[in-house]
Formats: sequence, structure tokens, C-alpha cells
Amino acid sequence: MRSHDRTSADRRLSRIHRLGAGLCALLLATFGALGLADGLPYFGTRGEPVAGLSGNGLLSTVSLATAAVLLAAALLGGRQASTVTTTVGALFVLSGFVNLALLDSPANVLAFRVPNVLFSFAMGLLLATLGMYGRVSGGLPHDNPYWLRRHPNAARPNALPPNAVLPSAVPGRAALPGGRG
Repeated sequence: MRSHDRTSADRRLSRIHRLGAGLCALLLATFGALGLADGLPYFGTRGEPVAGLSGNGLLSTVSLATAAVLLAAALLGGRQASTVTTTVGALFVLSGFVNLALLDSPANVLAFRVPNVLFSFAMGLLLATLGMYGRVSGGLPHDNPYWLRRHPNAARPNALPPNAVLPSAVPGRAALPGGRG
């Protein structure tokens, strides 16, 4: 495999990871900016409506900070974008479960309601899927950069381990079919 093929496959995957992280960052930044622009109480547990979700100043700040992390990942690209996007997605799903348990309690400091929980699950699954795209699968194509990193000897055709003994070099053994050995 030529090195420019590997680079182009890296670029295609990186483009998807960057685009996913960037679009999700834009969505979260918009929500956070709208919440802060409305002057929501910072620690209100009842929440005020912002773009169809419940929010307060703390949730707006957390949304902006998360958007900044995703934007940084989008700018970095590559494996970093994939890893950060997957991790943030998992944290969103975890946040959905935690905040579901905290609904209608004084510990609901992010002012979550059921739509926020559903949004957290949906955003988490979207981010995790985008982050794992082309990276996690049992059937990755052999030109996939993640597959090649896991199988470094497969990148060279007919590669043998450095300490391999060819069967034709061993007395009394026949060569392998197909011309190897």
C-alpha cells in the first residue's frame, strides 16, 4: 500500500470526525449563548425555556465549555477528534441517566427536564457514533488507518515476522504452495 493512500483514508475519516465535532459544538454553543443572553438565573433548579429545552446559567456555561472542547477537537482532527468526540458522547449519555435520576429534586442544579434528558441521550449517541465512525468495527476495510495501526505487518504485502523461518530453509520440508517458502 502506498503512503498517500493511507493519508487519504486518514483525511476522509478525519473530515467526518471534524465535521461531527464542529457541528455539535455549534449547536451547543448556540444553546449556551442563548441561555446566557436571556440572563437566566445561574443556579435556578426550575429552569427557563431556551430553544425548546429547560436551562439556567450553569447549564449554559457548561454547554459553552463543552462546545469549546468539541471545537478544539474539530480543529485538531484525526484520532484526537475521534477520541474526544466519543468521550464527550459517553459523558452526555451518562449525564442523561444522572439527570434523569435527579429530576424534580433540589440536586437538579442544571435545571434538567425530560426534554433535556432526551436531548442528552440523542446528542450523546450522535457524538459517540460520529467519534467511533471508521474506528470501531469487526469488519473495517484493510485500507482503514485504524485497521492498519492494529495490524502493522499487514501493511507490507507478504510480510513475515522478523524471526520467521521459511519452510524451504528447514531440511526435509517442502515449500509452501503459492510460491512462499
